[in-house]
Amino acid sequence: MNLKQSIEEIIKQPDYEPMSVSDFQDALGLNSADSFRDLIKVLVELEQTGLIERTKTDRYQRKESNKTKQGSLIKGTLSQNKKGFAFLRPEDSDMDDIFIPPTKINRALDGDTVLVELHNSRGDHKGKTEGEVKSIETHSVTQVVGTYSEARHFGFVIPDDKRIMQDVFIPKGQNLGAVDGHKVLVQITKYADENSNPEGHISAILGHKNDPGVDILSIIYQHGIEIEFPDNVLADAEKVPEQIEPNELKGRKDLRDELTITIDGADAKDLDDAISVKKLNNGHTELTVSIADVSYYVTEDSALDKEAYDRATSVYLVDRVIPMIPHRLSNGICSLNPNVDRLTLSCRMELDERGDVVKHEIFDSVIHSDYRMTYDEVNEIITDKNETTRQKYSEVTPMLDLAQDLSQRLISMRRRRGEIDFDINEAKVLVDGDGIPTDVQVRSRGEGERLIESFMLAANETVAEHFDKLEVPFIYRVHEQPKSERLRQFFDFITNFGLMIKGTGEDIHPATLQKIQQEVEGLPEQMVISTMMLRSMQQARYDDTNLGHFGLSAEYYTHFTSPIRRYPDLIVHRLIRKYLIDKSMDNKEIHKWEEMLPEIADHTSQRERRAIEAERDTDELKKAEYMVQHIGEEFEGIISSVANFGMFVELPNTIEGMVHVANLTDDYYHFDERQMAMIGERQAKVFRIGDSVQIKVINVDVDERMIDFQIVGMPLPKNERSQRPARGKTIQAKTRGKSLDKNKDNDNKGNNNKGNKKKKQRKGKNQRNRDNQSGGNTKHKPFYKDKKVKKHARKKKK
Repeated sequence: MNLKQSIEEIIKQPDYEPMSVSDFQDALGLNSADSFRDLIKVLVELEQTGLIERTKTDRYQRKESNKTKQGSLIKGTLSQNKKGFAFLRPEDSDMDDIFIPPTKINRALDGDTVLVELHNSRGDHKGKTEGEVKSIETHSVTQVVGTYSEARHFGFVIPDDKRIMQDVFIPKGQNLGAVDGHKVLVQITKYADENSNPEGHISAILGHKNDPGVDILSIIYQHGIEIEFPDNVLADAEKVPEQIEPNELKGRKDLRDELTITIDGADAKDLDDAISVKKLNNGHTELTVSIADVSYYVTEDSALDKEAYDRATSVYLVDRVIPMIPHRLSNGICSLNPNVDRLTLSCRMELDERGDVVKHEIFDSVIHSDYRMTYDEVNEIITDKNETTRQKYSEVTPMLDLAQDLSQRLISMRRRRGEIDFDINEAKVLVDGDGIPTDVQVRSRGEGERLIESFMLAANETVAEHFDKLEVPFIYRVHEQPKSERLRQFFDFITNFGLMIKGTGEDIHPATLQKIQQEVEGLPEQMVISTMMLRSMQQARYDDTNLGHFGLSAEYYTHFTSPIRRYPDLIVHRLIRKYLIDKSMDNKEIHKWEEMLPEIADHTSQRERRAIEAERDTDELKKAEYMVQHIGEEFEGIISSVANFGMFVELPNTIEGMVHVANLTDDYYHFDERQMAMIGERQAKVFRIGDSVQIKVINVDVDERMIDFQIVGMPLPKNERSQRPARGKTIQAKTRGKSLDKNKDNDNKGNNNKGNKKKKQRKGKNQRNRDNQSGGNTKHKPFYKDKKVKKHARKKKK
């Protein structure tokens, strides 16, 4: 029996489960390199003939095994969109997400574990598989943050989370004394059924919705983020000494005599990385990246460790930082402050003239940072060549010049291998003491920022490669290849700009996308093409299996450099200590980590997404509040997105507003999805993504975080749809008296409508219009498909 027949026999077994390449090797007893190549060839052949297909986890399954029949029930997690529809994320990771129309959600809430019945859709989506929620297995939402609305003998809370479409009924005596306009935290006591809304009691009053700071506080509570540390965690932190004892240096490599600096933003207080660069006699460059040894102080299973795991990440909001570990550690003994000794873990790399790491070592160390430098100062030294600043830092200037040269080599190396550099503008919202936004600025990304980024990437890749080659349990930062359907849509889109890409998007190298960026660099369409490319990407996450990093075009990647603010980095440090320093990783420990790491990776990925959502929500809120001050003013912007209901325009400071299709009044416009454009019926006028337009700010709804624009020169429609009153009058009063006077008539219109609004709230029906961008979660194939994935649990069993 030849190899192909042997494989077919395995696949056709009734109890066959999807197998990886390594599984086939083990089952067939294939050990040589030649037999491995033959195996790959046969699997590719069987894939082409349609007998098998490769799953997103790089396993081979029978072609029909992933197809679901109409009427079958699928279990998974509901991911609801603000526009009303939802997706089911099946428990079976090999299945695609399933679309759930708004009418088929059946009172399930975002995050609920549900059973969904599959059926073929009708209408516009005819032939595609959709689902209907048949039962809710587990409720995810147990508490809600929202605005209280008082009735005679009861009340309702209108949720801040726009994905929760039902108001929460508050029975008599369960409102904790809340009055109209209070932001409250509600504990759900009864979930919705066919006849009634969900029911709950108010457990906390956060303050009135117009009180300073309550808006951000509401977002924090909405996402379930804890602000204060429990007493036992603070007690643990108090036990940590403020200074290093001499006996703690035993066994550590002493780097205190090496010139070492930190480079961070001017307002940073938790300094967790330091660098040292020197030229070697052989012409190579030695880079030492030293990271705060947080794992030395946050010990496994301690109260500090359990709290850090639960939080998983620090959260950076516009007016505050909610740290992963208490400030006593993050700003104290764990922060690499200048002129004091600090315990660290170091990755020392020797790099050649091409920027490749030719030698490395990872060890525990002690450093003494000589300078705490800011990005602005470093940019003045290496970019501006400011003589005053160079003289001020004359001791460190030669090292920074050498570091700049090394950084350029690393950037060139990453470009050669195909790294995709999404140089998308990020904004920083400035607020005053009352939380009122005073400015929105684009964050600068100079050579100093790129230098530190390059060095941290190098250390992360080096550590990841070291442990992947050891074939031991470890945690990686992975970024999978984009889903082929999204890539095809992107390829179709860029044909509008004369760009043609060969292939189907099934198997693509990052260098292909990098080449597209290079072709449009400096052209008017550069921003829009980069944005659309970014939207086609999968989200990076943590995993216990090395799947590579598509965006970086890196075969190995992890997070090693920020253990003060990221729990996966703390785990990486803990594993480094066990493997390399204490050498305490016996078979029992290995088995324990094999069991733990998948759960840690999943939990920290979820917490990271939660933090990102909270940060995005606060940014959008403050941007809306900022634009309240600019109603009636005109700006130039770029069309950043187009949909059937209108188009979004992004201003130079990254603030985005919508021109609703009802406000395109000079013609009747049709949405062309392929060109991502609005096309006028009579005059053939085209508004295409990437076009520059002059807009006027006509309305801001702070509660919905929506900003309405009008194209300058177009009159508003007769029904004055977008001249509804802008919320946030308190902000106007505090910041600009003129703006308040200018919109007084609109405010009075809003007061006249309050009675009708309250009647709707009493009915418990939330009829708010939520025109927000849609989205869904997708799963993608690993980037390095032909790489043998090493499964540690399986090796141990073998």
